[in-house]
Amino acid sequence: MSATAKPADERAPLLGPQPSTVDAGNEYLPDSEIEDDSGHISASRAAICVVALGSLIFLQATNISLLTTTQSTIAADLDAFEKTSWFTSAYLIAVSSTSPLTGKLSQLFSPRNCISASAMILGLGALLTSFAHSFTTFILGRIVTGIGAAGVFTVSIIVVLELSGPTKRGAVIGVLNSGFTVGVAVGATVAGALVNKVGWRALFWMQTPLAVVAGGALYLAIPTQFSAARGNSKESIWKKLGTLDYLGATTLTVGIVLLLSALSNPRSIPILPIIFSIVALATFILNEMYLATDAIIPVTLLKSRGMAFTCLSTVGFMMARWSVLFFTPTYTLAVRGWAPAAAGSILIATNGGFALGGILVGVFHIRRQGSFWIACVIVYLLFPITLVGIAMLSTAAASSSLYILLLFLNGLTVGAAMNYTLAHLLHLTPASTHYIATSLIATFRGFAGSFGSAIGGGLFTRILRKSLEEKFDKSDADLVRRLLGSPAMVSLLKGANKAKAIASYEDALRGLFLAAAGLALIMVLVQAATGWKGVEDEPESQDSEEEISQ
Repeated sequence: MSATAKPADERAPLLGPQPSTVDAGNEYLPDSEIEDDSGHISASRAAICVVALGSLIFLQATNISLLTTTQSTIAADLDAFEKTSWFTSAYLIAVSSTSPLTGKLSQLFSPRNCISASAMILGLGALLTSFAHSFTTFILGRIVTGIGAAGVFTVSIIVVLELSGPTKRGAVIGVLNSGFTVGVAVGATVAGALVNKVGWRALFWMQTPLAVVAGGALYLAIPTQFSAARGNSKESIWKKLGTLDYLGATTLTVGIVLLLSALSNPRSIPILPIIFSIVALATFILNEMYLATDAIIPVTLLKSRGMAFTCLSTVGFMMARWSVLFFTPTYTLAVRGWAPAAAGSILIATNGGFALGGILVGVFHIRRQGSFWIACVIVYLLFPITLVGIAMLSTAAASSSLYILLLFLNGLTVGAAMNYTLAHLLHLTPASTHYIATSLIATFRGFAGSFGSAIGGGLFTRILRKSLEEKFDKSDADLVRRLLGSPAMVSLLKGANKAKAIASYEDALRGLFLAAAGLALIMVLVQAATGWKGVEDEPESQDSEEEISQ
């Protein structure tokens, strides 16, 4: 498709149903529930979908942050002080490695079926986690929860794109993003407040009823004419499963799991798993490009310079951002000595800044189509500056007010950057690819959380271990082991031991945030490499656009 061609009708659903399935679906719906064939549904169904999807997104985000204020209690109960980095990493590795596959399954078995099944799996995982009495069973529960959360994250975007019209789509996606942001902030705060009152197990099993109710509500509320799977709906399950790209799914999953598991190792980074992961990911790319008839991830899209560099910069940028979300509560617990309930509230400032940053640039600047290259580079450059400030102020003597202000500014730059980069990406890519482009960048943002947790958590733990072992005697080996997994234990120490523990946590936090700042600075160059010329400025790129849109 050329740059001057008429763009595709935005009302067309991402996964367009066949006419036969649409007609069949209408037989089971009251006339009042069907307005037309353009993707509109009644207000009551829309409200149920938004609330249910928002609840599931909230649960997904809560599972990321609640461990920051409860890991000390869980580690003590399971005697897993040296393994706490896996509490969140196991969940997010499962999310990253299965998200692409859930998107493909939603094409075969309909978004409605997949989002409902994902909600049930999330609830089952939370239930398994709550009954865990060993580190192994706890991690198993976290993995199952992550698999369910992967479907929630991926399919919710598809559902929104299918069910909302062009005038309402931004508002609905904004609500979903708000649910995620609120979940990250509230998860840490509420979990810290309740862990000593109801116990950590209740924090997990209480998620199960909400997940089940939300999943069931979505199954009933999403009209069948909007949830028809691609292709012939009368095909057998086995025939549909036979069309999956199993080699691609296996190599992608194995590659991500091996890479993240190696980089999140709390002692040292093993080389052999990284080599195997590179081989697996290379095999995946070659398979998707030359062998797979129905690719899991459309890697040919990444031949577009703008899209490739936007996705890469998004991963690095958001990895640095997640270091703030994961470890500022650790700072307030270990260094400032705040109670768990108060420790989680530190995220309110940075998430408030995130929301405000996105709103401000959307209302006052992104009011046109076109290039936002300069704006992207500026906010990308401001972000690592805030990280350096946070690194320098992550001490016991620093001003709490100044620290909170820096966190707010950090979130402000991220919120602005997310809006600017999306607007600029739409300028860089043909209109016919905008659905796929936005879905792809959302997938890479999801990858960033997993990579940020695994890599950042591993780096933090390695620096902390080294600092603790340097400051404490060998006779204090058991104390060092406990401090590695329990930041709340620092406040229980007295005298010289407390000072040593605080200094070690300061070292680890400073090292982590400075590393994140370095990564973010590199991403400034990557984002700048996207270029400022859009497809309408490059008529000679017609052939490449046709390739992308296919």
